[in-house]
Amino acid sequence: MTGVILAGGKSKRMGRNKAFLEINGQRMVDQIADIFKDTFEEVILVTNSPIEYLHLDLRIVTDLIPNKGALGGIYTGLFYASSEHIFVIACDMPFLSKGFIDYMVSKAGKFDAVVPRSGDGLQPLHAIYSKRCLRQIEALLELDDLKITNFYPKVRVREISPHEILSFDPEQSIFFNINTPQDVGKVRGEKI
Repeated sequence: MTGVILAGGKSKRMGRNKAFLEINGQRMVDQIADIFKDTFEEVILVTNSPIEYLHLDLRIVTDLIPNKGALGGIYTGLFYASSEHIFVIACDMPFLSKGFIDYMVSKAGKFDAVVPRSGDGLQPLHAIYSKRCLRQIEALLELDDLKITNFYPKVRVREISPHEILSFDPEQSIFFNINTPQDVGKVRGEKI
C-alpha cells in the first residue's frame, strides 16, 4: 500500500499553509510524513506547490487535473502509486493514530475503499482506495462533481464503524482537522 498525503488545499480560512502549522512542536505535514514513512514503503505527497515540500524527501507530484479539490488529489495519488491501494490523508489532521492506520490497512482485502464512519459521518480523507476506483473518480471529475463519496455506490466499500474506531480513539480526535485560527487555538490551548 502507498501512503498519499494531500497538501493541495488553498487554506483560505487559515490565511496561510495549514500543513506547516506547528502542533506539539512539530509541523503537521512533518508529523504525517514521519508516520507514513514508518508505515508504508512508498509515500507520495500531492501538492500544487512542490517546492515548499522538498525538505520532506518524499515523492512529490502535482494534480493531473488542476482545480478538482481533494477528489482530484485522490485521483492523482492513485494514478502515481505503484501499489494497488493507497491510504489517503489530508495534511491538516494532527491526531493520527498509527495503530488505527494499521487496523484499516488490515481490513483492505478485496475492498475498493475502506472508510471510517465517525459520529460526524464518513471520513473520505482518512481512507483507503484501490486503483479500481480510478474510472469511477474520473467519471465524477469529468462531470465536475467533486464530492468524494459520490462514487462510493459504484465500488465495494468497507466502512469502519464508530465502535471499531473507539478502541483506537477514545477521545474522538483522530479525524479533527484544522481549518481556522480558532481550531489551532483549540488544539494548542484546550482539549478537544
